[in-house]
Parts: sequence; structure tokens; C-alpha cells
Amino acid sequence: MILERIRNPQDVRKLNEEETLQLCHELRAFLLQKVSRTGGHLASNLGLVELTVAIHRVFDTSRDRLVFDVGHQCYAHKALTGRRDQFDTLRQYQGLSGFPKPWESDHDAFIAGHASNSVSVALGMARARTLAGEHYHVLALTGDGALTGGLSFEGLNDAGVSGEPLIVILNDNGMSIDTNVGGMSTHLSHLRTKPGYNALKQRYRQALTHSNAGQRLYDVSRSFKQVVKRTLLPESTMFEDMGFRYLGPVDGHDVEQLTQALQWAKEQTGPVLLNVNTVKGKGYPYAQAEPGRFHGVSPFDITTGKPLSAGGPSFSSVFGQALTELAREDQRICAISAAMVDGTGLTGFTEAFPRRFFDVGIAEGHAVAMAAGLAKQGQIPVFAVYSSFLQRGFDMLIHDVALSGLHVVLAVDRAGLVGADGETHHGCFDPAYLSLVPGMTVLTPASFAELRSMLRYAVEELQGPVALRYPRGGEGQYQDCCGREAVTQLRSGADCTIVSYGPLINEALAAAHLLEEKGVHAAVVKLNRLAPLSCEDVQPLWDAQRLVVLEDCVTSGCVGQRLAALLLQAGKAPGQLLLKNVGDRFIAQGSVAQLYKELGLDAAGVAQSVEEMLHER
Repeated sequence: MILERIRNPQDVRKLNEEETLQLCHELRAFLLQKVSRTGGHLASNLGLVELTVAIHRVFDTSRDRLVFDVGHQCYAHKALTGRRDQFDTLRQYQGLSGFPKPWESDHDAFIAGHASNSVSVALGMARARTLAGEHYHVLALTGDGALTGGLSFEGLNDAGVSGEPLIVILNDNGMSIDTNVGGMSTHLSHLRTKPGYNALKQRYRQALTHSNAGQRLYDVSRSFKQVVKRTLLPESTMFEDMGFRYLGPVDGHDVEQLTQALQWAKEQTGPVLLNVNTVKGKGYPYAQAEPGRFHGVSPFDITTGKPLSAGGPSFSSVFGQALTELAREDQRICAISAAMVDGTGLTGFTEAFPRRFFDVGIAEGHAVAMAAGLAKQGQIPVFAVYSSFLQRGFDMLIHDVALSGLHVVLAVDRAGLVGADGETHHGCFDPAYLSLVPGMTVLTPASFAELRSMLRYAVEELQGPVALRYPRGGEGQYQDCCGREAVTQLRSGADCTIVSYGPLINEALAAAHLLEEKGVHAAVVKLNRLAPLSCEDVQPLWDAQRLVVLEDCVTSGCVGQRLAALLLQAGKAPGQLLLKNVGDRFIAQGSVAQLYKELGLDAAGVAQSVEEMLHER
């Protein structure tokens, strides 16, 4: 086995051509085997095997800086940089991260979980290198839909005229998570269908560079090459007009061709864009046929491609069904996705109402601004987006939506702790950043029934911007549906009051049950709305002498702080206050249950905190 001999990238550079091809074969089989057991991002990594091997044949990533965009394409890179033996812990609690992490390895240049930032980050590294008078190479590996994001174009626009030696590798697989959309996707599809220029260029160079006279002729023939390029591949001049030296399209599964192209790029003295064509899911028929379904997978059977455990209904699927039902009643309702159609439960909506569905690609800021335009002209846009991705549209929420009081509905999926994707994907910030937007209503359904009810309320009755935040996965023991009031008391008790919202209400109720067994009577109060909140809204908390506020968000700007301020303002401040949340730090990967336990947010941890509070009397 060649792969077993690879302990670091230096071992890759020692292989001959035949051994390198065998390594690619073994590496693809290794990834398939490991991800089928742990779950993770499969299709994108299967498509990047040869390109990753070629990069490590040409560059030393312990010094050269390789910036991934987006980071879920890094599995082969991790396997070749000394972490192959850790793959049984991939995306597991205290295990190997599914994204690049500089604290894991010197070969991980930069953390990467969201899309479209690689060119900007790489350009900053290249300029730092020049300022420091150092000598190393900087690569931005973008693609898998990242080029649909506006930040990519900002970076390309600056990098192209920077004069900095910088290599942008565009991994064009025609996909992000779902199929790529938009003008850039169309542009790249034109490039993929015109490989003739690159083949001609290679033959031309090989014919002339075998002699001194031929080399001189090659050096003075740039104008001829430009004429040929504009004739056979006119679209490539978009990148060249931006200032890049363009090479491609290159077959992303031909490791020798990739190695030659990267070596050429390495020798250049300015910005280079290398266009590589890959197949998402390469080598595994099920993933090639359905790359969207195999983008992120739970453990599955390699033979059949089917998941090992059947998934039940989720908040995402219930949202999609409920929105589709509402859209049948009101033709003004439109749905928007940022390359997350299936993940946000909108597949059924797209089939039922294709003219009222808009997938904008990985461009959340654009999605929010476009929603504002739809709302201004009388439509009711519903933007379904993960909490951590909505962060990218924060300015548009304030400037384009809230400033005009427009009725835009945000379906904020993956709110709170989400599990295996870790720091970059936990939705721990939206309670703070959504609640501070003037005029914003933030609703927090804790059950499927509440999600259906609150979605109808948000669409049909509320005005201005509205956000519904809900978790990944299914509902817990709490399956009731509260009314329209901001606060609902679910359980009475005189010893302390536990306040929570969303899925954590299940832990609050379970903690109260544990305390009851020990003779401690805890009230449980559920927040149905996080914003706006007034002193009158929190009247059920006025008599609480010991108050515990349970949240899976960061401390700064948390709901507990706002509740404390409102109670103080009303002259009803509790004698004891405990804010239980994730703290002011980023949380690594793990199952939600494991993270709740680590942070003391599970029922046992909450009950213990209440007992400690009582002992402080």
C-alpha cells in the first residue's frame, strides 16, 4: 500500500508517476471508507484527490501557504499531512476537524468554514510576505461554488492588479452544495467545453522549447498566442483582463497534467489563475450521480449508498412543507436560498412553485438585499438560511431591510449548537445580532407545531422584518404549541425559575424534574419571542428570586443579559441570577448532547447549578 508509506508530503514527492497514480486510487478508497463510517463531506473531497496530490508534489505547505475555500475540501490534504491515523475521529467530539485548523497542523494555513474568502486572505498573506522580504508561495484553492460569492470578486479584483506572486486555483466542478447558478457558472461552463486552446498551447510550447532558436521564437510570439487564445477561448480573457495569467482548463483528474500546470504557475512572478475541471463525487458512482445528496452525509453503506439510520422529520423539512402550504394560499410568497435548497427543506417548494423560488448561490448578502427589493414591490420573501451564514448579510439586514421596515421573513435554520461542523457553523450569535436590529421580531419555536404556527403568524400578521430561529434535527419531548404571548410559564415552582427557549426548553423541563426528585421546586418559563421584549412582556419573571437563564449562544448580548436589564428597569431584579450559555468563546465539534454536557447546558448540569445556587443562600 502506497498510502501507508505516506507520513508527510515529503513522501509524496518521492513517488514516481506510477506510484502517484496508485496513491490517488488508494486515497480515494480511504476517504470513501472513513467518511462512510463517521459521516462528513464526501463528494467534494472525492473530486479533489488528484489536485491535492499534485499540490503536495509541487509545494511545501508547511511553509508555502495553501488557503482552502471552502474548507470542507481538505480531507485528502489532511490525510497527506500526517493526520491519516486520526480519520476514525473525523468530526467527532475532541477528534479531527472536518475543516482546516492551524492549531491542528502547520500545513493548515488558515481556518476555513465559510465560502468566498480565500483570495482575499491569500492576497493578504502574499503582501505580508513581500513586506517582510520573505520567499514562499501562496495559493488560494477556491471553487465548489465559492466563486458565486461577492467577496471572491472583491479579492480577484484587487489581486489581479496587485502584481503579487499569487496562485488562485479555481476548482470548477459545476457545484456548490447544490448545482451552481448564475453568470459565473455559465462562464465557466463555456470554458469547460473549449479545451482545444490549452492542448494547442502545450504542443506549441513543446515544439519550440527544445532549442535555443525555438526558445527565442517562443519568447517573441506572445502576440500570436493572444490571437489564438481570443479565437479559441475568448472567455478566458475575463481573468486576464483582471490582471491574471490564465492557464486552463486543466483536467483535474490527470495528476501529471496538474503537476506540470502547478509547476508553471509556481515559476510565474505575478498573479496566476489556474482553472481546473473536476467531477464532484469522482470514483464513487452514487456520489457522482447525486453529488448534492453526497455533499454532506451521515454514516452510510458503501455498497448501496444508503444511510445506516433512517432520518425522521426535522425542523427544516417541517418548515419547507409549511411554507409550501402557505404559498398555495398566497401567491405573493417567494422563497430564497443561498445554495442550500435541500438543506433548508425547500426542495418541495421549488417543485411546486419554480417561478417563485430563487437560488442566488453562496451570496447571503445579495439574498437579503434582493429580498428587500421583493418586499418593497409587494412580494413576501422568505429567505431560508443557516444562522452562521446569515452573519454574512448583517449589513443588508440593517440598511436594506430594517431601515425601510420591509416585511422580509428570515427562516434561520441551524440556530444554536449544530454538532459536527464545529466553530465555523454553530449558530451562537444570532440571538444577539438579530435582536439589536430595530424593528426586528425574533420568534423561537421549540416544536414542529410552534414552527408551523409561528411561520403563519410571521407571514400573514406581522409587519417589518421577522426571523424564526430553529435548530438542526428533530423536536424533543416538548411538542406543544404556545400562544402569541412573548413568555409562557410551563411549570410552577417557588425555589427558582429556569428560563429558556428553542430546543433547550427540553433540558430546562428535564432539569426541573430532576430537582423535583430532590425536593426542589423549579418553575420553567419559555420565551416564545426574543425581540422585541418589554418590561411588561417579562412580567411572569417579576417575582423570581433565583433566576437561571439557559441558552446555547455566546454571553455577550445574550437574552439573559437583556432580561436582567428589563427586570432591573422594572424594579424587579432577582436576588440571584445565573446565565448559563456557551460563554465568550468558540465551541469545537461534537454531538449536540456531548456539547450540552461539556458546557453544563444539559439537564444534569442545569440541576447541579440550581442546587449550588440554593446552597449560596
